[in-house]
Amino acid sequence: MNKEIIEQRLRNLQDNICQSLEQLDGEGKFQEDLWERPGGGGGRTRIIQGKVIEKGGVNFSAVHGKLSEPIRKKLKIESDDFFATGVSIVLHPHNPFIPIIHMNVRYFELNEDKWWFGGGIDLTPHYINTKEAAFFHNQLKNTCDKYHKDFYTRFKKWADDYFFIRHRNETRGIGGIFFDRLGPETGLTKEQLANFIIEVGETFIPTYVPLAKRNLSTTFNDQNKQWQGLRRGRYVEFNLVWDAGTKFGLETNGRIESILMSLPSQASWTYDYQAAPDSEEEKTLQLLKKEIDWLGYI
Repeated sequence: MNKEIIEQRLRNLQDNICQSLEQLDGEGKFQEDLWERPGGGGGRTRIIQGKVIEKGGVNFSAVHGKLSEPIRKKLKIESDDFFATGVSIVLHPHNPFIPIIHMNVRYFELNEDKWWFGGGIDLTPHYINTKEAAFFHNQLKNTCDKYHKDFYTRFKKWADDYFFIRHRNETRGIGGIFFDRLGPETGLTKEQLANFIIEVGETFIPTYVPLAKRNLSTTFNDQNKQWQGLRRGRYVEFNLVWDAGTKFGLETNGRIESILMSLPSQASWTYDYQAAPDSEEEKTLQLLKKEIDWLGYI
C-alpha cells in the first residue's frame, strides 16, 4: 500500500466524520480553510461552531519536504526527506456534561522501507461518569482486539502516561489509547496497520455521538460552567506545555491556526481552586489518575 492510497483514505475519513458531526450538531456547519505549507504539501482545516459544539476542528494534512537538523535528532533519524499525512480532531462542547474529545491518526514516511503509523483517541470529561468511561474504553478495546490481542492494554497504558499533566500530577481526562511508530515490528503488514488507524478513526463517531446525545438535554448551571472553564484550562496547559504534536508542528513551521485549533474559545484559571468536599467536582478530581481499569465499571 503506497502513501497516496493512505492519504486518500484519510481524506475520506475527514469527510465522513465532518458529515456526521454536522448531523449531531443540527445547526453548525464546517467552514473549510484550504492551505499550503511553504516547505511542501498542505491540508484542509475545518472548523465548526454550532449549537452542540462550541468549537471543534477536524483537520486533514498531507505534507512533505526536508526535516531540520533538530527534528532529525529528536526523531533519531538520518534522512531529511519526509512525508506525513493524518487527520486530527478536537471538540469542545457547550454543555459541560458532554466531554471534550481528541483523536489523531497519522502516517509518517521517510522512504519505502522506513515508515510508521501513530495516533489514538482520548476523552476529557468535565464530569467523569464511570459508566460512560467504561463504554468509551470498551469501544476502543473492541477495535484494538481485531488487530492484536495486546494492543488495547499496551496503548491504554501509553495514553495514561502520555496524557498526563505532570506539573498537576493528574491525567488530562480518562485517557483512551495512544500509539506511535507502529511498523513491521508489530507483526502486521503496512496494509493491516493502515486498516487499523482507519478503523480507529471510524470508531470516533459511533463512540462520541452516543455520549453527546445522552447528555444533550442535561441541564447545567453557572457552577457547572465555571468548572468547565477550569477543566478547559487544564486542557490548554497540557497542549501548550507537554503535547509533542503541538511542539512538532511549531518546530516544523506548521500552520499556526491549524496547530492551535485544539484550544477552546474560552477557558479559565482560579487561584488555588479547592473543590467542595463530596462534590461532583471533587469526585472527578479523584478519578484523574493513571491505571484505572475503566472496563471494570461496565
